[in-house]
Amino acid sequence: MSLSFTPLGVGDAFSALYYSSCLAVEAEDQVLLVDCPHPIRKMMREAALSSGVPLDADRVSAVALTHLHADHASGLEGLGYFSFFVLKKKLELLTHPDVAERLWEGHLAAGMECLIEKRGEPPNPKHFEDYFEHTPLSTESAVRHGPFLIEARMTYHHVPTTALRIHAGGRCLGYSADTAFDEGLIDWLSRADLVIHETNYGVHTPYEKLAALPEGLRARMRLIHYPDDFDTAASVIEPLQQGRRYTV
Repeated sequence: MSLSFTPLGVGDAFSALYYSSCLAVEAEDQVLLVDCPHPIRKMMREAALSSGVPLDADRVSAVALTHLHADHASGLEGLGYFSFFVLKKKLELLTHPDVAERLWEGHLAAGMECLIEKRGEPPNPKHFEDYFEHTPLSTESAVRHGPFLIEARMTYHHVPTTALRIHAGGRCLGYSADTAFDEGLIDWLSRADLVIHETNYGVHTPYEKLAALPEGLRARMRLIHYPDDFDTAASVIEPLQQGRRYTV
């Protein structure tokens, strides 16, 4: 009944050292991906080898998508196609309606809206519903997916983005997603047993803001989405390690 997770990537969009930030969250033998960058199956394979946790597309019950920036969503086309052609099922996406609004037309349609299903025949038009099932996340109430109960809260970012609280096995994992420093969000996340928070430059959360938080909260916090030049050894908050399994 435990809640655990494996970071498939811990880096930002510009990283030359790490894969883009993504989590494989596990409870009751189900795996929930939090975000889905490319190359998602390679990320899962390498994390499986380093963590000892079997991870591949056939174990993914759904993707919880926080926002549409490519370093968080670029793997959806490939995973959607793999589910369609190989697993013969639709990929379930859990995301807020504000995030889903432009997911097809603004992100996926260019590569997925026409499909040759039989040699010699013209492409058939395809739609979001042919590849995916959408379960809307809500900022008003929790949404159930298998053993996971998921709460969402909007963050301060360039595009619609949701932080998450994921409950399973009597534990709660908080995930900031991409965001500027937000005291209200910190308070919301602090109710989780373990908090994963991003830190980076620009319209992201400065490390110094997180380092100034109360010691008790910092002890329950882990860092993700950090830049390549971030001094992980000097950090007063533990940075997540790519490919290591954690228990909440």
